[in-house]
Amino acid sequence: MTEKEKMLSGQLYQAGDPELVKERLKARKLIKTFNNSDPEGSEFRISLLRKLLGSSGKNIWIEPPFYCDYGSNIHVGDDVFFNFNCVVLDVTPVRLGDRVFVAPNVQFYAATHPIDAKIRGELWEFGKAITIGNDVWIGGASVICPGVTIGDRVVIGAGSVVTKSFPSDVVIAGNPARIIRKIEA
Repeated sequence: MTEKEKMLSGQLYQAGDPELVKERLKARKLIKTFNNSDPEGSEFRISLLRKLLGSSGKNIWIEPPFYCDYGSNIHVGDDVFFNFNCVVLDVTPVRLGDRVFVAPNVQFYAATHPIDAKIRGELWEFGKAITIGNDVWIGGASVICPGVTIGDRVVIGAGSVVTKSFPSDVVIAGNPARIIRKIEA
């Protein structure tokens, strides 16, 4: 397997692999252009996002600045909005459903490192996919950790650190995030 194949499958891989370095550089250049683009150039911004992201539905909007590792591993549905200063470490797929609203300073960390210091010191890393359902609202400065799946219609309170998965129709908040209450349909 290539280092990229290992990365995408959640296995240990070396991020310094030339293919991965080249792909990150390509993403950085698109991100730089996007982040420095004219606020009135919405069509241009959308065209850059379509080049950067793995897939996106209709009516996606991301406010600059925005940062990610590859972009190609980010998949978003229809009517998705990211506010200012969001980060997506997309070494494995990061999927957002339809009508997901992401407040400022939200971080999605699919990337992680081994607990074992010797392995970590040899520069091995790995990732765990993140999946966000439909109609989710993620409050400002929240952190979504590796391997988390969030159900549909979830509200994540501002400043939450989401370290585990949660079902649909709940409000979660805190560090670590926990269910605050259920949402009645």
